[in-house]
Amino acid sequence: MAGIALVTGASSGIGAATAEALVDAGYQVIAAGRRVDRLAELADRVGPAMHPLRLDVGESSSAATLVDRLPPELGAVDVLINNAGHDVGGRRRFDEGDLADWEAIIDTNVLGLMRVTHAILPGMLARKRGHVVNVGSVVGRLGYAGGTAYAASKFAVRGFTESLRKDCRGTGVRVSEVAPGLVRTGFAAARWHGDADKAKAFYDGAKDGALAPEDIARVIVFVVTQPAGVTVSEIAVEPSGEPGA
Repeated sequence: MAGIALVTGASSGIGAATAEALVDAGYQVIAAGRRVDRLAELADRVGPAMHPLRLDVGESSSAATLVDRLPPELGAVDVLINNAGHDVGGRRRFDEGDLADWEAIIDTNVLGLMRVTHAILPGMLARKRGHVVNVGSVVGRLGYAGGTAYAASKFAVRGFTESLRKDCRGTGVRVSEVAPGLVRTGFAAARWHGDADKAKAFYDGAKDGALAPEDIARVIVFVVTQPAGVTVSEIAVEPSGEPGA
């Protein structure tokens, strides 16, 4: 067994693809998320190495009790993939958006990531081994019109990751960021409150194409399977514009 991995936001998209790819790489995987029915379906399909767990990173109590709710045999998490995030209400000019939407984006994408890391990191430090991988975005390097809250959240993820890496230097715990470009998932439909047609048009209209969740999953597996003396600090992944992308 390669180790124990915990993936947040594992009920769909990049999270589900990453959880499955880590199982294929030999990990026991705790697939964590809010939609337990989808997590159960994923576990049924993948097999006994997949362990569904309800986790809402937006709830302080859910994250705070995370370690206590892990099965004893899965408590020593070796790899944490902080993937949960959203942009519900996004792609609007800041003043035209709903403040509650902007707050929810920051709460999930930034504070949620910090809550889960705060729960899992002490065990890694005590064992002197572990790897935290934060799923950021290329938007964490360059903002865009209509993306104020989402870009702010991903700039924050980048800063948090870089600083946490320096906090953990010499402890045996590695910290990395994987920053995807556009990925075709249910993300856009969620942004527009379930408008699948609008989401499809958005992805279809991308001039350079869109990545698949499996593309990002392969990169994450690459990052976490490097030798202990190697840290992939950050890696950006963008569609190439080739047919089929």
